[in-house]
Amino acid sequence: MSSTNAIRAPSDTTVTNPLDPAVLSRIDRLELEARLAVEGYLAGKHRSPRQGLAVEFAQHREYAPGDDVKHIDWAVYARTKRYFLKQYEQETNLVAWLVVDASESMGYGSGTRTKYDLASTAAAAMAYLVLQQADTVGLSLVANGVRAVLRPSGQMNQLREACRVMSSGPFPGGGGIARGVDELAGRTGRRGVVFLFSDLLDDVPDILAALQHLRYQKHEVILFHTLDTAELDFPFRQTTLFRGLEGLPEILTDPSGIRDSYLKALHDHIDAIETGCRRLEIDYVRLRTDADLGHDLAAYLQKRHGR
Repeated sequence: MSSTNAIRAPSDTTVTNPLDPAVLSRIDRLELEARLAVEGYLAGKHRSPRQGLAVEFAQHREYAPGDDVKHIDWAVYARTKRYFLKQYEQETNLVAWLVVDASESMGYGSGTRTKYDLASTAAAAMAYLVLQQADTVGLSLVANGVRAVLRPSGQMNQLREACRVMSSGPFPGGGGIARGVDELAGRTGRRGVVFLFSDLLDDVPDILAALQHLRYQKHEVILFHTLDTAELDFPFRQTTLFRGLEGLPEILTDPSGIRDSYLKALHDHIDAIETGCRRLEIDYVRLRTDADLGHDLAAYLQKRHGR
């Protein structure tokens, strides 16, 4: 008789009392993990997260002693034999929106860290990095619509507020990412950078339509695709009870019989999203729960810094 492996479903982590000691402990831990991820890998490597983020050419101005020579427009120099710097619209005040998928599926984790834990820590790390550069950060949790919003602020206590808001998720029940992102796109105000953290378990056309809405609003979008190692590798061998999330039923099945078709469907899904992101000029970054988050964020930011 074959054994049965039950896949852990997320518990209802909706918070009713933000002053609960367990909640405060989680906030402290999240804030600390975010700081360690940033300071352990990024300190001294990136003078500003603005490098390559949400900047659009506005005009030239003449070079003055002390200006950074890397912004000299050498094409203009070749024509005029005078030094001019490129100036960008957003280089004086970056507004970064952190959009975290708080739908029920994000509560899944085959190890010690769920997808929501990973997304929250990554979002907090980016908040810390942006706030360290004296820019502003806002936060939204989305799950079948916008579930929580923290208006942008440049105060360092914004990091703790963001951690407090994120501690209320993920939320039980059905819901995908697309509706919430589309709803949020009309609320974010002037153009900025949107960091989106999600497992993207939604219909691809709906996801891409929501991302296109953000791009239509002139936002630069960085998509962090947050996945669990078991979702990517499908290591199950024995008969397994897969517990449905977001209204889906339970399925008891032999994993070996569905592994190939599952992995093909997953890779097709990921490929379609990556193709859509390239078309929309959106950065696509994959994060997995068993990887070193600080290393992955540093690798991505260094890649952007070198453009």
